[in-house]
Amino acid sequence: MSIRDERKQQSRQALLDATLSLSSSGLSFSSMSLREITRTVGLVPAAFYRHFQDKDQLGLELVDRVALQLKRVLHQLKLATLFQPDANIDEHLSHFLSSVQQHPEWWIFFSAERWGGSPVLRQAIAREIDSLIDDLSHDLSQVKLPQHLYSSQDLHSLASILINQSLNWAMSWINLSLQGKTEIDSAQQLQFKQQTQRQIQLLFGGIAHVQPAYVVKNT
Repeated sequence: MSIRDERKQQSRQALLDATLSLSSSGLSFSSMSLREITRTVGLVPAAFYRHFQDKDQLGLELVDRVALQLKRVLHQLKLATLFQPDANIDEHLSHFLSSVQQHPEWWIFFSAERWGGSPVLRQAIAREIDSLIDDLSHDLSQVKLPQHLYSSQDLHSLASILINQSLNWAMSWINLSLQGKTEIDSAQQLQFKQQTQRQIQLLFGGIAHVQPAYVVKNT
């Protein structure tokens, strides 16, 4: 790669990072102007078009990159394996929350724009979430679940609950982390972790007592 190409790649990445930074500050993607984005990285607005066709293209690339990172972090939670009786929920959850805290901007952008004002990004994020749910549904199908053999519809429904809950857990953890580092905040974080572990236990314990939807009971 030539020096010119390398600099162009750096500028492109800087524009993506600037958009994430503005999102973390509370700006929605639809309300960001090209002037604000380029000013953050020291470029004139016209320079934006050397890297992206328009703002939507930037947003879609950002969704792709963020979704890839979120998929990696969610994989660390190993949601499917938490059904197993000997699963170490505390260890998996701690790794997950630590990864969330390292890059809160990913989760803030993804969660905010999931319901944001840009229909292009909303649709792209919906597709990525569907993909996460499909992947987890497949993982669940490979795990020996308690007592019953569940239908693909049941597993897909369970995967949807788990993925959506994971996004909620991530944002709740970020909100607690943003409050500061006081003893009260540390206590709140500990309480949150305990509550989340209990939610996982209740969810996975409950499914062991739910009959598969396709089973017709005799009356």
